[in-house]
Amino acid sequence: MNDFDFNNRSYRVMVQADQQYRSQPRDLRQFYVRSDDNRMISLDNLVTVKEGTNASVINHYNLFRSVEIDGSAAPGYSSGQAIQTMEDISKEVLHQGYSFEWTGISLEEIQSGAQTVMLFGLGLLVVYLTLSAQYESFVLPFIILLAVPMAVLGALLAQSMRGLQNDVYCQIGLVMLIGLASKNAILIVEFAEQLQHRGLSLVDSAIEAARLRLRPILMTSIAFILGVLPLVFASGAGAAGRHSVGTTVFGGMIISTFLNLFIIPVLYILVRGLLPMKLKPELVETPELVEKSA
Repeated sequence: MNDFDFNNRSYRVMVQADQQYRSQPRDLRQFYVRSDDNRMISLDNLVTVKEGTNASVINHYNLFRSVEIDGSAAPGYSSGQAIQTMEDISKEVLHQGYSFEWTGISLEEIQSGAQTVMLFGLGLLVVYLTLSAQYESFVLPFIILLAVPMAVLGALLAQSMRGLQNDVYCQIGLVMLIGLASKNAILIVEFAEQLQHRGLSLVDSAIEAARLRLRPILMTSIAFILGVLPLVFASGAGAAGRHSVGTTVFGGMIISTFLNLFIIPVLYILVRGLLPMKLKPELVETPELVEKSA
């Protein structure tokens, strides 16, 4: 007849006679329906009863009768491609009144895929606001976060070269790269700001900061890259997940480390030149002091 809600659940209202009036097929003669001309007609004149067989268990999903279909992707195809193929086939072959829904791991994969952009953007926002509070500036954190696209490029390139998919493990690695890539950029930008406070020009401070922080950046980055090698070449149970997150971080750190050594100083000069900042008077030193300290 209709539906009604109770305790945050929907229930379907079904009209049904008492058991003693519906135990035999001949009981249909006791039920009447109203015709178009307002006369009562016995259901026995309208319905033909036939005996048949049915399933011993009838599954329901969201209160509707359903059939469960289990499957897996063929070798060489990802689970995302299998999900898309099943949806295309269902839209073509299912009759009117039939629909489909995903459950279990497939449903979680579809939901998590839609949240990837939001989670990555939220991670960038948190890092940006944290750095903005630390530097008391909205310009310097923007320069630092420009190192992240290089890391993402290297991560996706490494995944593609190894034939891996952009799965949940790869997405975890991408979120990690936000902090790892920003770390190297922070070292260069921080020293460039200090050198500017001492009186050096914008270009000289960027070049000198990259030179001074070259060895620390290479030492820490290479140590971390070597540290994730066991994940890249892992074996045994769960190796696929370790391959994905290890390859993502490995490729992202290699590209980020070597490219950002050249790109971050250039971006620092361009952005600071377009968006100049006032230096704090108490931090500014005269050229004479710089020469004596040198």
